[in-house]
Amino acid sequence: MDKSDNRYSAYVSILHEELMPAMGCTEPIAIAYAGAMARKILGQLPERVLVEASDNIIKNVKSVVVPNTGNLKGIEAAAIAGIVAGDADKVLEVISYVEEDKKREIGEFLNTNEVKVKPANSDVIFDLIVHVFKGDECASVQISHYHTNIVKITKNGETTLYNHHCDDLNTKHKTDRTIMNVKDIVDFADSVDLNLVKDALKRQIKYNTAIANEGIKNNWGANVGSVLLKTWGENDIKVRAKAFAAAGSDARMSGCELPVMIVSGSGNQGLATSVPVIEYAKELKVDEDTLLRALLVSNLVTIHQKTGIGRLSAFCGAISAGVGAGAGITYLYGGKYKEVAHTIVNALAIVSGIVCDGAKPSCAGKIASAVEAGILGYHMYKNGQQFYGGDGIVVKGVENTIKNIGRLGSVGMRETDKEIIRMMLGE
Repeated sequence: MDKSDNRYSAYVSILHEELMPAMGCTEPIAIAYAGAMARKILGQLPERVLVEASDNIIKNVKSVVVPNTGNLKGIEAAAIAGIVAGDADKVLEVISYVEEDKKREIGEFLNTNEVKVKPANSDVIFDLIVHVFKGDECASVQISHYHTNIVKITKNGETTLYNHHCDDLNTKHKTDRTIMNVKDIVDFADSVDLNLVKDALKRQIKYNTAIANEGIKNNWGANVGSVLLKTWGENDIKVRAKAFAAAGSDARMSGCELPVMIVSGSGNQGLATSVPVIEYAKELKVDEDTLLRALLVSNLVTIHQKTGIGRLSAFCGAISAGVGAGAGITYLYGGKYKEVAHTIVNALAIVSGIVCDGAKPSCAGKIASAVEAGILGYHMYKNGQQFYGGDGIVVKGVENTIKNIGRLGSVGMRETDKEIIRMMLGE
C-alpha cells in the first residue's frame, strides 16, 4: 500500500485510536474516569453521588474487582474510587496510583455517604452519567458510546460542554472504520513504515506480556492459564499461547494493578489479540519487525470485526480477538491474504456462538477457547480443510462472513443481551 493512499494514513490513525493503556476492566474504569472528572468540575469532595448506567455497563461492572480499592466490586466502588482518589488527566489510568490512606477513604465514603445507582434512561448501549452533590452545588459528567467519550458536562444546572453529535454513532470515532477489509489490512502490514506504529505496538508487547506473566506466577481469579500449563504442559506452543492470554485476563478481572493495552475498548480483547502472537513469535524466533507486522494484522482484524458488532454486545468480544490472534499467527507463518482470510472464516465458524455475560473470571476461559479456534482455523487451512459458504452463517468471502458476524452481534443478539442482563440481575 502506497503512503500517498488515504487508506494508509487511515489505518495508522485507527491503530492509534484503538490501542491505548488502561488499568483495570474498562467499564468500571470509565465510571471512575467520569467520577474523577465530576469531582474536578465540582471542585470539592461531594457528600452524595448518583450514577446512571446503561444495562450493558451494569453487566460488565457487576462481577469484577476495581483495582486499588481493597478488592471492592461494583459500580459504587468504581465511581467512588474515581471521586476520592482518581486523577482525571490520566483518563483510563485514572486510578493507577492510589495511596493507602485514599484506599481507606474510598471504603469510608461508601459506608458513610449516599451512593445510588439507577438504570440510565437511554437507548444507547454504552451510556453513563455520574452526578455529584455538595450542599447546593452539583456537577455531572456523561460518557457515551465508548469509554473516553465525554459528551456532556454540567455544573449547578448549567451545561459547560455538550457534544451535539453524541447521538450519531457514525461520529464516535475520528477515522472511518468502514474502509477496513482483510486484504487491505495484510497489504498495510506488509508495507507500513513501522516507525509510525512501533511505539504503540512495543508498549502493547511490554504491558500485555507483563500482566500475562503475573497471571501465571500468582493466584488470580480462576487461574485458567496455570491450569492449562499444568494439565497439558509448557512445551506446546498452542497451550502457552492460550495459557498466557487467559492468565492476563484472570489477573485484570481480579483487580491486578498492572496496565493493559486495550483494543476496541477492552483489555481482554487486547490480551487475546496480542499475547498469543507474541508467544508464537518467540517460538518461531522471528525478528522484531515481523512480530510488529503480525501484531498489526491481529489488532486490525480484531478492530475490523468489532466495528460491525459494536463496543458492547451479547457477542463475546474475546471471539473477535482470538480470531484476530489466529490471523496474526498465520502471518507469522508466512501467510498472506488468502491464508489469513481462510483462517478468519474457519475460526468464526467454530466459536461465534459464545455469549458475553459480563466481565468476570470466566472471560479467561473464553479467551482460551477463542485463541484455540484461531489456531485451529490456520491449521485447518494448512491441511487443506475449510468451512464453505452455506455452512451455517458462513458465506462465500471473508468480508461477507465478517458482515454476517457483525449482524449477529449487533442485531441478532439484542434480545439475548436483554435476557442475559435480566438473569444477571436476578429478575
